[in-house]
Amino acid sequence: MNVNYRRNTRKGDSTAKVMFGETDPMDKDKEMETVATAKVRRMDSFINLEAGRVTMSETHGSKVSWKTTLSLAFQSVGIVYGDIGTSPLYVYSSIFTSGIKNNDDILGVLSLIIYTILLIPFLKYVFIVLWANDNGNGGAFALYSLICRHVDVSLIPNQQPEDRKLSNYKLELPSSQLKQSQTLKQMLENSQFARFLLLLATILGTSMVIGDGFLTPSMSVLSAVSGISKSLGQDATVGIAIGILIILFSLQRFGTDKMGFSFVPIILVWFLLIAGIGIYNLFKYDIRVLRAFNPKYIVDYFKRNGKQGWLSLGGVFLCITGSEAMFADLGHFNVRAIQISFTLITCPAILCAYTGQAAFLRKFPEKVGNTFYESLPNPIYWPTFVVAVGAAIIASQAMISGAFSIISQALSLGCFPRVKVVHTSTKHEGQVYIPEINYMFMIGSIIMCVAFKTTEKISQAYGIAVIGDMLITTWLVSLIMVVIWKKSIWQATIFLLVFGCIEAIYFSSQITKFMEGGYIPIVSSLFLTMIMGIWHYVHKERYMFELRNKVRSEYIGELAMDRDIRRVPGVGLLYSELVQGIPPIFPHLIACMSSIHSVIVFVSIKVIPISRVSLEERFLFCHLEPREYRMFRCVVRCGYKDKLEDALVFESQLIQNLKAFIHLDEPEVNFIDMAMQRGVMYMLGEAEVVALPNSSFLNKIVVNYAYTFLRKNFRQGNQLMAIPRKRLLKIGMTYEI
Repeated sequence: MNVNYRRNTRKGDSTAKVMFGETDPMDKDKEMETVATAKVRRMDSFINLEAGRVTMSETHGSKVSWKTTLSLAFQSVGIVYGDIGTSPLYVYSSIFTSGIKNNDDILGVLSLIIYTILLIPFLKYVFIVLWANDNGNGGAFALYSLICRHVDVSLIPNQQPEDRKLSNYKLELPSSQLKQSQTLKQMLENSQFARFLLLLATILGTSMVIGDGFLTPSMSVLSAVSGISKSLGQDATVGIAIGILIILFSLQRFGTDKMGFSFVPIILVWFLLIAGIGIYNLFKYDIRVLRAFNPKYIVDYFKRNGKQGWLSLGGVFLCITGSEAMFADLGHFNVRAIQISFTLITCPAILCAYTGQAAFLRKFPEKVGNTFYESLPNPIYWPTFVVAVGAAIIASQAMISGAFSIISQALSLGCFPRVKVVHTSTKHEGQVYIPEINYMFMIGSIIMCVAFKTTEKISQAYGIAVIGDMLITTWLVSLIMVVIWKKSIWQATIFLLVFGCIEAIYFSSQITKFMEGGYIPIVSSLFLTMIMGIWHYVHKERYMFELRNKVRSEYIGELAMDRDIRRVPGVGLLYSELVQGIPPIFPHLIACMSSIHSVIVFVSIKVIPISRVSLEERFLFCHLEPREYRMFRCVVRCGYKDKLEDALVFESQLIQNLKAFIHLDEPEVNFIDMAMQRGVMYMLGEAEVVALPNSSFLNKIVVNYAYTFLRKNFRQGNQLMAIPRKRLLKIGMTYEI
């Protein structure tokens, strides 16, 4: 069954539009406010009266005991700090790629490392960025979600006033007294370019983190096994690293929860080892390297080395790769826990490690190629090697798990092609596994190992994507400081200039290595950005098409009068992305079948710009007139981290909430129960999207070829929702956009 629709706008009765909440997205703001008020006050509006009896769920911002916070801080050691904690394995060799020319350069580099750690992960992330969380969730999409909740910048016009009543929404509009905040908010809302730029920055930042997933596992594992390269040779070392990577990615399907059981002890032992070894080397070789806490050695370093010193910043930056994990993995812990674990454990340990290595290099500068293993006391060489391999695997695991979580968020917000998301833990809802992405990472990491062979060469490519994501985070947080935190413009400007300039300098150094391997994360990030951008563009246009072509309000009344339409016993769930009005696919269904179920529910699964929506607040229902025709509209609100249950569980929840919505009408409840006994049919619109014949050449390429290719080669909607095939009816249509 196929029908061809083109863009058009049907002008229905304005009174009916107000009654059914079917307002045109291009109406004036004043009219929208009037409609919103009318909807909220009606008994048959989208407000489910039962949902008003909500027990406020405990959120990330809720007060927790110090005992719980300390427990979370202990757990975070094993999950968050694997990457930044294993950086001492390769930082000095990545900085001094041509050897150490001047012994005082060691002090200059150590001073750079110290202040880079203190400024970026310690000051920026731990004490500023962590507070810009979305109900405890971090990452680029969490920042974008937070901004969208306070500023109307979403490109898809599916906002509803009822969403603001959710427990986790926590919306506090900017004070009218703070003109700067209100002015910036209005500028963002009135600028289509600003809306586009915000989404593009979010997608690009996310793509950079995902693109870095190819390099982190290969870099961490190769650096860990480099301790045996002298005895076995480089080829054997690469082979062992590939074997470890294959095992690592093969175990992903068991989930972070199961794999992470031993993470905390291993990383804790690792931090104790590197801190202890660092202190030992400091006192044994040259305690005078502590002079590097004086920043004048940074100035002297650049005076001696000039351009070469600037180029070496790419290697220095590697000491803080993994800093973004503190923000991305925040959902598993809380702000105080991360602050405690980084301040008391991670930061002192890595500073001791770098200081001790610097003391060792002051005496043995020729051993900079493998500083970490060369500086180990002989009795603990092999135990440290074993722990290093375990820590490197954990570092890779943190990056892989973070990428899964980010892609899951992007998928929920309509910015990524459909993939299978498996929730691997009953304790932590944010822990997910994506098979397609997992094997893509595995192949990419193996190719990186084979192509580069050494950590020195991989370091040429490593870090560019990370610093790019940090720059985008700095910009988004500066917006949040003004619009949401209501800080003054000058405070946000200082934050943006200080951290933005530091990160821009590091980025300028990294970009010089573009032809030496730096192109890999950049090209992969741009490729992912293009895929996500194409998918979101067509996703938005599909929604706008349905919104423009939604069925007139009078159609249901006309349908009720049509004696040729038969009512079949049972419940029909017709899925659509439209949250306002009846989708254009419904009259097509009637025209093709001339019969509909005795109870019809138009279901729209809508992602709210918050992380989670409690079950009690998830379903919103509305009666469609005439009531005796038993048609309802239902919006199922989900946070971007919510997991959709299987079809049977979802079906049960929806029907129970529907009966709660009409609980005062006992005959209607009995009628729905009888309809349920006759079965539930799922109806999905299979819309083929093509470009309008008179559209631009670029639009035709994007829609007819790029999007169609992605849609055909990724999962279908019914596969993601696990809908039983025997109860699934697909309805074919063609949209021209």
